[in-house]
Amino acid sequence: METRIFKDDLTSAAELIKAGKLVAVPTETVYGLAGNGLDVEAVERIYEVKGRPSVKPLSLMVPGPQAMDVYCEDVPQAARALAEKFWPGPLTIIMKAKSHIPPIVLAGGDTVGLRCPEHKMTLELLRLAQLPFAAPSANPSGSESPKTAEKVYEYFNGQIEGIIDGGPCGLGLESTIIDMSRTPYKILRQGALPGEEIEKALAENMQVIGITGGSGSGKTTALKALESMGALVLDCDNIYHRLLETCPELLEEIDSAFPGVVREGVLRRKELGARVFSDGAALEKLNSISHRYVDMEIERRLRSFAMEGGRIAAIDAIELFVGGQAKRCTSTVAVLAKPETRIRRIMERDGISREYAEMRIAAQHPDAYFEGLCDYILRNDGGVEEFREECLKLFKEILNNG
Repeated sequence: METRIFKDDLTSAAELIKAGKLVAVPTETVYGLAGNGLDVEAVERIYEVKGRPSVKPLSLMVPGPQAMDVYCEDVPQAARALAEKFWPGPLTIIMKAKSHIPPIVLAGGDTVGLRCPEHKMTLELLRLAQLPFAAPSANPSGSESPKTAEKVYEYFNGQIEGIIDGGPCGLGLESTIIDMSRTPYKILRQGALPGEEIEKALAENMQVIGITGGSGSGKTTALKALESMGALVLDCDNIYHRLLETCPELLEEIDSAFPGVVREGVLRRKELGARVFSDGAALEKLNSISHRYVDMEIERRLRSFAMEGGRIAAIDAIELFVGGQAKRCTSTVAVLAKPETRIRRIMERDGISREYAEMRIAAQHPDAYFEGLCDYILRNDGGVEEFREECLKLFKEILNNG
């Protein structure tokens, strides 16, 4: 058998695949050895020609995200988001397989990987064939993955029916594989798409609600309501104080900007406060340092939570907008209360005098500031349970609209 080389006649190549034959196809990563992924005999030939162990499952090439519902069960919303962002592209997503996928493709498991290649010829071939392709790299197992049609011909001339010559592959690395059939999600193979890009995309797909408002307004109750709905709660103040205990790079940068305020690895907060609270430029410098480190830590936590399958997060910050965290939020909520209510709550909570509570509130933004910036307003002048129910009602509305 002489292996045919196809440069233009994709219709004939598609007919070969529909007839159960094998055709090597180009992708943006390496050439793949393609056969009808629903044809048991064609899949058996792929294993045989490659010398691939039967215990190793095969992924399926598909034309786009719409194929997820055809071949997979319980498709996570996060998987759809990755497909929309990175397909066509070098990403294989593993999910629960539907029952009509031949067991030989799954190698005894219950999951299947889907991949949408970024190569116009192979995408057109998928459209013409109207079939998913089982398509591992077009090389004998253990040999170098081929980046050209000539290399595929060298490997398999006389063993497969055709090769589509789509020119040299640009990336030369296999696709990155992520298992999204269960949580936490796991990157099984680091390929052409960096894992950091996947984590970033998952975090960006989360619904992040920003919670802000002055002291004594009731933000804690609102955050607990979100937490009960499965949200990751990120308190910017707590994160900053934790970083002061665990991040030597932050302490080093603060000490460089304000020499002598860090001694024996401990920040002398009163000394730092004495320098910055009476000097606007110094305070701005400190904020620029602290906001940057808090931002990096929030990003790390959001990515980690997204890889665990998390879909909702809340960021708590009085300076939600000045600190820059509002840019991460899909919606922002101000929790407001009357000054007298706030004063009473602060006095009871912190054991401070009325005069000190009034001074603290006077130093914070007025209600008009939050009303002008936030998407939603929650007013909290009643009881805790009543306010909690109002929070749950609003958050459900926000999440459903998102």
